[in-house]
Amino acid sequence: MLTKIYCDLVARMKSEEGATAVEYGIMVTLIAVVIIAAVAAIGRALDVEFSKVMTALGGQK
Repeated sequence: MLTKIYCDLVARMKSEEGATAVEYGIMVTLIAVVIIAAVAAIGRALDVEFSKVMTALGGQK
C-alpha cells in the first residue's frame, strides 16, 4: 500500500504537465512583449508621419 502511494507520488513529480504550462506561460509573455514593442514603435512612426502631413497642410501641432 505504502509502496503504491510512493510510486504514484514519484510518477506525479515526474509528470511534465506543469513544466509545459510554465513554458506556454513564458512563450505567451514573450509574444506579448514583442507585440507591445512593435505597436509602440509603429505608433511613434505614425505620429511622425501624421505630423508631416499636418504641417504640409498648414496645420499646427
